[in-house]
Amino acid sequence: MKIKIFEFNPIAVNTYVLYDKTGECVIVDPACFYPFEQEALTKFINDKKLVVKHVLNTHLHFDHVFGANFVEEQFGEKIQAHKADEFLLESMNEQLAMFGFTPNGNLVPSLGKYIDENDTIEFGTQKLSILHIPGHSPGSIVFHNEEEKAAISGDVLFNGSIGRTDLPQGNHEQLIEGIKAKLLTLPADTVVYPGHGPATNIKGEIRTNPFLQ
Repeated sequence: MKIKIFEFNPIAVNTYVLYDKTGECVIVDPACFYPFEQEALTKFINDKKLVVKHVLNTHLHFDHVFGANFVEEQFGEKIQAHKADEFLLESMNEQLAMFGFTPNGNLVPSLGKYIDENDTIEFGTQKLSILHIPGHSPGSIVFHNEEEKAAISGDVLFNGSIGRTDLPQGNHEQLIEGIKAKLLTLPADTVVYPGHGPATNIKGEIRTNPFLQ
């Protein structure tokens, strides 16, 4: 599996395109906001001749869905996410205003499919399992490719940090418990690709993450 990383919008969200030699791909957290970001994402997918099979969201905070409607228009796939985060779409204009953005109903996407921990996402020869780890948001999920030893963690776990828990329905204790039970038990060399900032690995977070000691 190959992973292309884009950093999009004023909140610096990592959007991931996961693909393999079959030419099938998934987009995780479509966060493109500016026209040049939309163009960069489209150009990469078209240049690689990729076929978008799924558009997946680790959670539904506004900054991670900025590009959802654009991606649906371009590739015909609605976002898939955990049902527990759907309320965030309903309050997206309030989220935008809270963070200094102009409310814009055109940015609010609709969910195409609920996904949860018992589901497996397949594309090409790849399989992604789902780990439901609430705390940053009630529907936060991590996409784990066991064979490739890769986890797309959204805002659950960062390089040296964890997701904030002071937003609506956040829960610090729940987040820490979930990380320790479901992420830190993965193989130590599993690479973690977070929703913001640089990648890390499980071994490094066990040893040095101050929130997990």
